[in-house]
Amino acid sequence: MFDNLSTKLDKAFKTLKGQGSITEINVATTIKEIRRALVDADVNYKVAKEVTDKIKDEAMGRDVLTAVSPGQLMTKIVYDELTLLMGGQKEDVVLKGDPAVILLSGLQGSGKTTFAGKLATFIKKQNRTVLLVACDVYRPAAIDQLKVLGEQVGVEVYAEPDNKNPVEISQNGIAYAKKNNKKVVIIDTAGRLAVDEQMMREIEQVKKAINPSETLFVVDSMTGQDAVNTAKTFNDRLNFDGVVLTKLDGDSRGGAALSIRAVVEKPIKFISTGEKMEALDMFYPDRMAQRILGMGDVISLVERAQQQFDEDEAKRINQKIRKNQFNFDDFLSQLEQIKKMGNLKDLVGMIPGMSKAIKDVDIDDDAFKPIESIIKSMTPKERAQPELLNGSRRRRLAKGSGTDIQQVNNLMKQFEDMRKVMRTMNKMSSTKGGMQQMAKMMGMRGGMK
Repeated sequence: MFDNLSTKLDKAFKTLKGQGSITEINVATTIKEIRRALVDADVNYKVAKEVTDKIKDEAMGRDVLTAVSPGQLMTKIVYDELTLLMGGQKEDVVLKGDPAVILLSGLQGSGKTTFAGKLATFIKKQNRTVLLVACDVYRPAAIDQLKVLGEQVGVEVYAEPDNKNPVEISQNGIAYAKKNNKKVVIIDTAGRLAVDEQMMREIEQVKKAINPSETLFVVDSMTGQDAVNTAKTFNDRLNFDGVVLTKLDGDSRGGAALSIRAVVEKPIKFISTGEKMEALDMFYPDRMAQRILGMGDVISLVERAQQQFDEDEAKRINQKIRKNQFNFDDFLSQLEQIKKMGNLKDLVGMIPGMSKAIKDVDIDDDAFKPIESIIKSMTPKERAQPELLNGSRRRRLAKGSGTDIQQVNNLMKQFEDMRKVMRTMNKMSSTKGGMQQMAKMMGMRGGMK
């Protein structure tokens, strides 16, 4: 989403590179480029002007250290101001009450129902029992969609298909949750137009009747500045507690994420990418600022990995590596875990310095499919004992997986190279001398004490 903004900001910083100091003249040029980049990204003009004025004031008041170039200093100042613009720090969803009730609101097509499933998954991982309540009584198949998502993530869905009163349904759903010991209730409401007085009055009535601990406004970030205007209208009527930005992996300009906090003065609490139920992250303003400026987001990458990789499974894999028994079943298991972490290009972009490198590279989410097809074409014995895969078996695999013999041979070579690395690291880690050798290989200095 922020590719174009990142590129333009990088271009703005380059106007300061080679300069010996920050002056009013070279800062003015850079500030002009930054403001243009923000406006082009569909950031509210008033917000863009305010933030660039702050950047200018901050830059003119700083002395450039000998070890820091003006360009580096300006990057740091912009990072600080972008972080403040988006809220400064993350804010948690409030789960108070027994049960805690979360009311979802937003426009038609904003992704509320999909987010409801993702949020249920997110909360369920905290060992809380969740109930989804279907209060969209207007959209055809809305209840069925929520039921499918509930079944997919293992969460019960409360629905009254013949009842057209969302106030009653929501109240009955909460009563059902209390009776069945559900700790969190997520209420999915009908999408509505901000100008539709009847629909807006209806969701006001729902909120008044159930008094939720948290009201979230779900907004499609691809609608740009219109999303901010809509959020303001909804906030005037509902006084919601936080914002959810969906479809953040789209090709829009990202202005909503940058200016929505400043306009409605309510925090962004979650960001959602893709359709996978695990593709939901809490919003960290500092991490988003890092990604916009091409610094990567290693912390979020590690957190996603920790969420998906089971500790017992990791120990099992580690034991197999130590015994040199890592096979294609284990390899396939690891691929499945990686896929659950989200969009591949998004993941690679979290690595510092990689966002620019992959800007024009198309990384297909189906990139693993040929590998999976080859492995799934193997017999259980072949997966467990890769050394059995001779020429004739490889030809059979190519035919059965819809690939060619070269792809099969490449996979076998890469797999064997990976096993060699694992064996080498295993041997090195078994002795003090081995650890010293590993340290040298990794570029460490000073040896092991």
